[in-house]
Amino acid sequence: MSSFFQHNSTNIFRVSLLFKAWGKALGIENANIYTMKTYEDMTLEELEENEDEFNEEDERAIEMYRKQRLAEWKATQLKNKFGEVLEISGKDYVQEVTKAGKDLWVILHLYKPGIPLCTLINQHFSGLARKFPDVKFIKAISTTCIPNYPDRNLPTIFVYLEGDIKAQFIGPLVFGGMNLKRDELEWKLSESGAIKTDLEENPKKQIEDKLMSSVSALSVELEEKPQHVGWTLWTVYERI
Repeated sequence: MSSFFQHNSTNIFRVSLLFKAWGKALGIENANIYTMKTYEDMTLEELEENEDEFNEEDERAIEMYRKQRLAEWKATQLKNKFGEVLEISGKDYVQEVTKAGKDLWVILHLYKPGIPLCTLINQHFSGLARKFPDVKFIKAISTTCIPNYPDRNLPTIFVYLEGDIKAQFIGPLVFGGMNLKRDELEWKLSESGAIKTDLEENPKKQIEDKLMSSVSALSVELEEKPQHVGWTLWTVYERI
């Protein structure tokens, strides 16, 4: 059977599903039996199904490939080991933040129950944790980590890398209040380097551009119809 296999100097083998059908007394079960596959295109299950058709050299190369695929899978599992927000208290801080691990980004939200913006950010955190499972998202009631931490500083987000603070966002004004969108928070965190966003520009910029456009348009209208000054601000609000 080994004479049917062709391989080059890089040990890339082409395996025809024709051989499998031939081995079943020409029982054609698959319309694609003439499709050629490299072993690199095969799943581990397909490799196991066809292992009787490989010669000794093939088997050595495929065993190396299996090990490579397994190592890649383990690396992916290790990298994507989070995916949800972890709740901690002060006693967990050192273990979960300071000693979190090498090259691991940690994003901590200090909050208080009953503060609407904190609740909103916790909701955004849940979505971001799923989107960026290689980043450790944590939340903690503020006073369990920092005794007497003032509520006026909430919400607070600290961004860490290997235990060092790389960015901090303190107080409601930093977040823009209850109008904060998840994309806006994602962009803000991406600027710290903690996450690699697929957003092409700051979502907040679109709102600002729209506001400026509305103001410019109204300026033209007011030049033409100055009697409309009384409803200028309301019109700006309506247009954004």
